[in-house]
Amino acid sequence: MRTTKTPKTFILDTNVILHDSTCIKQFKENDIVIPLVVIEEIDHFKRGSQVINLNARDFTRTLDSITGHALFNGGVSLGKGKGKVRIAITKGLSREIQEVFKEDTVDHRILSVAIDLKKKSTAKKEIILVSKDVNLRMKAKALGINAEDYTTDRITSVEELFSGKDVVEDFDDKIISDLYKTPFELPAKDFIKKLEHEIVPNKYFILRNLNHSVLTVYDQQNELFKKVDKVSVYGIKPRNAEQTFAVDALTNTNIPLVSVTGKAGTGKTILALASALQIRKNYRQIYIARPVVPLSNKDIGFLPGDVESKLAPYMQPLWDNLKVIQDQFPEADRQYQLVNQMIKDQKLVIEPLSYIRGRSLQRIFFIVDEAQNLTPHEVKTIITRAGEGTKVVFTGDIYQIDHPYLDSQSNGLSYLIEHFKGQKLYAHINLEKGERSELAELASNLL
Repeated sequence: MRTTKTPKTFILDTNVILHDSTCIKQFKENDIVIPLVVIEEIDHFKRGSQVINLNARDFTRTLDSITGHALFNGGVSLGKGKGKVRIAITKGLSREIQEVFKEDTVDHRILSVAIDLKKKSTAKKEIILVSKDVNLRMKAKALGINAEDYTTDRITSVEELFSGKDVVEDFDDKIISDLYKTPFELPAKDFIKKLEHEIVPNKYFILRNLNHSVLTVYDQQNELFKKVDKVSVYGIKPRNAEQTFAVDALTNTNIPLVSVTGKAGTGKTILALASALQIRKNYRQIYIARPVVPLSNKDIGFLPGDVESKLAPYMQPLWDNLKVIQDQFPEADRQYQLVNQMIKDQKLVIEPLSYIRGRSLQRIFFIVDEAQNLTPHEVKTIITRAGEGTKVVFTGDIYQIDHPYLDSQSNGLSYLIEHFKGQKLYAHINLEKGERSELAELASNLL
């Protein structure tokens, strides 16, 4: 968090710990207070295979390693240059809370701890409640308690997020003509200093002038700009330059990590799936998954039926995209039948993201759809599971967040783009033009 001369005291909400199990290591010289009710709430999350369950167990083990009664009194130092951590015990709700709120809830007990600490602290010692829950932060501020979001893994600006592409205007006509003389490649050193654009590995460029244009990608290893051709992938043909760039990155087996962002209808998922089918021979399995984040934050337990029935609605959009690809061919065609056979042989699998736990990700083309609903820690967990010969693709819309504690700056997809930009093993492309229909594009822009 922030570094200051006068250490502050940060009170942690449960959702911060479930979001990042290492959070107590991120506050530098400041002190940390964990209400006992938070420890009790974390206990309810210890069982399960979701990332929040793993975070709950990991945090509990970390806290258990900090032994001694001091954890409940003056606190235990987290190391040289670090602050102290302690657990705060309160007996019921404070008078201030009882006067405002009727219910005895976990949130209100956390607020009671904050009020109690504020009463006991000196004027110089600032007390701050840290929570991913905006409603709890508003309640705290209404009671005169400083409250902040947990921003350690939050990117600085969405507007400045790497798009993966650039347009170079007024480009030399002869060079553009030469690039069309396949397999002509343009040495970057000849003009790279003249470009007023950021040059990073696997970044895409549209070089154009009043007469011609050409699509290129920067190959850092060979210091070349290579021409990118528009090619179809399993019957799906790119409809614009951005989609052409996306297909190039998705089908390049030398780039094991790719992210594709864009609003609804830009073709993110269908291009990823079609590209996987196109280069399927390089992998032993195509695996498509998405996180299950119910709308309005309602648990899937409210839905009728068994587990498969409950999960089916969340997976259906992926099956719909697969059907669109299949329908590019007649039913009797080998390409159509191959998809059915791959599903039957489990060479192509569509499942909830939570089902991957324990699977071996060796030589897998792994597509993670709706990745904007993942936390930075979840994205890291997925990538670090990638074995030899695996390609991981994240697709999503960073402005369409269903997760209650994430936004466009704190979600795992934005975090990935900002931190992997410039790596030779990574490529990113942001799709801006919708290709569903004129009506869908108009609605996306106006509503």
